[in-house]
Amino acid sequence: MPLQVSDYSWQQTKTAVFLSLPLKGVCVRDTDVFCTENYLKVNFPPFLFEAFLYAPIDDENSKAKVGNDTIVFTLYKKEAAMWESLSVTGVDKEMMQRIREKSILQAQERAKEATEAKAAAKREDQKYALSVMMKIEEEERKKIEDMKENERIKATKELEAWKEYQRKAEEQKKIEREEKLCQKEKQIKEERKKLKSKSLTRNSASRNLAAKGRNSENIFTEKLKEDSIPAPRSVGSIKINFTPRVFPTALRESQVAEEEEWLHKQAEARRAMNTDIPELCDLKEEEKNPEWLKDKGNKLFATENYLAAINAYNLAIRLNNKIPLLYLNRAACHLKLKNLHKAIEDSSKAYRIMKQHLRLIHPTKLYKLMLRRFGM
Repeated sequence: MPLQVSDYSWQQTKTAVFLSLPLKGVCVRDTDVFCTENYLKVNFPPFLFEAFLYAPIDDENSKAKVGNDTIVFTLYKKEAAMWESLSVTGVDKEMMQRIREKSILQAQERAKEATEAKAAAKREDQKYALSVMMKIEEEERKKIEDMKENERIKATKELEAWKEYQRKAEEQKKIEREEKLCQKEKQIKEERKKLKSKSLTRNSASRNLAAKGRNSENIFTEKLKEDSIPAPRSVGSIKINFTPRVFPTALRESQVAEEEEWLHKQAEARRAMNTDIPELCDLKEEEKNPEWLKDKGNKLFATENYLAAINAYNLAIRLNNKIPLLYLNRAACHLKLKNLHKAIEDSSKAYRIMKQHLRLIHPTKLYKLMLRRFGM
């Protein structure tokens, strides 16, 4: 049976009640306070204090301060008035039980409302965090699309500049050919004039010599015929430099057997040159081929194993760093892993290699290839 505490003191104003309750040497950790608008209970075993308040209070704004073996309550009244006493007088046991039960129900409802409000606030926070994350992802996607668009515009401008340069070069060559033709025509005309003047002088000389005798005429006429025959053309050699062929080529121009044989020989040469790579010691012969490693990386990328795909592309690049598709595929893996700087670096490297290879492709084919690459 708990001991009821009666040695307490209280004061009041029109708006607040100040209650001082001694703890009687009990530890603060063992004190339990329960308060509603009509009921106040303090349990610190073996002592118990409860008060059925004279009028309702604002229990949400009321305060309790613990210290120096005392609890000081500041209870704010809902209606400004002076109380006759702290507790209601003439309360029987049944009424006390009803007040206690009502206070517990009010406390439970308030705790339930607080829990629901906390859950609603948590849902709002999650919703806000999700919207912020979606916004960040949308900004990143837009940034990547802008970068792709800028690269496409840049490549298109370079292609147009290259076509303009080729057109001007063709015009310059055409002008040079026309000038050479004009010079040749002038030289031919001059040579014809010289030959005509020589023939006139020779004809006049032959007429002058006709009176001297038939035999002399025959000798000089034969000599004039020999002089009128032009000299044979000089023999020369023309040096032709063929542009080296870069694979892959168009299907209608490709000789598949020769290309496959050439690629096989190149792979064998690369394997012979890269025997000092430690990663190749435990691999089979077909696994040392960059094309096989590229296909393996593509399969790993399809299964969303991006780190393993990057390792396959890294080894393939170490074997052959002139294949732009390896850099593009590795850039796609970095893009999936949000490594934007590495994705941009690999894309730029692939672009530089493709730019070197595409110099020998017809402008129309180059333009179609670049449009297909950028998804247009």
